[in-house]
Amino acid sequence: MVLLYNTLLFLLSPLWVGWMLWRTSKRKEKPDWNQRLGAYPHVPGKKKGTKRVWIQAVSVGEVIAALPVLRELRKRSPQTEIVLSVTTSTGHATAIERASGLYDHLIYFPIDMPRFALYAMLKIRPNVLAMMETEFWFNVLYNAKHFDAKILLLNGRVSDRSYSRMGYVKPFYRSLVKFFDRALVQTEMDAERLKSLGASNVEVFGNTKFDEAGTEDDEVIARLKNELPLDGRPVVVVGSTRSADEEWLTVQALAEVAKSVPIQVIHAPRHLESTEGLVEQAAKAFGADKVGKRSSATSTVPLDYMILDTFGELSSAYRLGTVAIIGGGFSKMGGQNLIQALAAGLPVLHGKYMHNFRDVTDLADKAGAAFRVELPSGDVSKRSAQDVHALASEVLRLMNDEPTLAKASAAGRKLVAVNQGAGARYAQAIVDALG
Repeated sequence: MVLLYNTLLFLLSPLWVGWMLWRTSKRKEKPDWNQRLGAYPHVPGKKKGTKRVWIQAVSVGEVIAALPVLRELRKRSPQTEIVLSVTTSTGHATAIERASGLYDHLIYFPIDMPRFALYAMLKIRPNVLAMMETEFWFNVLYNAKHFDAKILLLNGRVSDRSYSRMGYVKPFYRSLVKFFDRALVQTEMDAERLKSLGASNVEVFGNTKFDEAGTEDDEVIARLKNELPLDGRPVVVVGSTRSADEEWLTVQALAEVAKSVPIQVIHAPRHLESTEGLVEQAAKAFGADKVGKRSSATSTVPLDYMILDTFGELSSAYRLGTVAIIGGGFSKMGGQNLIQALAAGLPVLHGKYMHNFRDVTDLADKAGAAFRVELPSGDVSKRSAQDVHALASEVLRLMNDEPTLAKASAAGRKLVAVNQGAGARYAQAIVDALG
């Protein structure tokens, strides 16, 4: 299988290399390409008798999910050397911002070509390689196994979309999942899906993102509150919109809401490179003098629309809100994480395409902490006035119904609280693997 995989990887390289370069060209910050080729001059060789754990977290979401594990691992095995790797520049920035002190070395994950994977493994030489969520990379896992590393899957999940795709190449995934000494996953459905692909030693440990929710520093929240030009109006927090169409929908809907209810908006797009387009849309709907970016806000005059174009502040922003709108689900992108908003006690509005966060969304909907907004057109890309009215109506319904707001707030906080504790379980699994 390794020969077939690498042959296909080589033959298809013009496609995936071009795609990778195109994706990174859209980012303000660029990855360290030397590190992506497996060169880590800033990482010293492993000393004799030292135990080293390598944890791979792709981007922002996975880094945040890894934080409870890193904290618990530091407590349970303080002498263990931790190498944290990421794939994206945004993940790198988040690791520096949020995980400082929880790792010994921060690196970019190598491109999964045989030479680069081997170079990386020769330098890092982990006793344990832990892959977060859906990180299945054949050459890295193959080399780790040949270096006698224990391989764990942490916070594992298999989305509906990924599972349907895996079915087309099931023999490949059967070979791949066998590299894991333990596959530790979020839900029973994730466990069943991995077992159907041939994984053994599959266990349900829960979702670490519940642990991280609600851990925001009070000083950080207070500073954000003082530095944003808020004036006491109810705040709608828009989190992680993933396209210009979603941004258009939320801006237009909230402009309609503002005609009936006095509100302020804090909007954090998923990709910071979309900030300028969002500023332009908001300025047209609310007025240029009523819109500002977090990074360049100098006025103390209250604004109607504030755009978070900084890393790591969305979870704190939820603490300032009344209602949250979560992006990614108003078209077939799979949704975004709503746990932080629930932990802050915000009722959550989301689209119907939340399959990447299906389990949490279903729990929140059933508990009355979140509400699905059905767009009449079915997809936000159609930019329908009826869609705008549908979202605006749901925001107004919540903001005009204090009992429902209070009930949803309590339900969200309770849902998060009862699902915490996974980080400690995953950290202990790493300690056990270290022996």
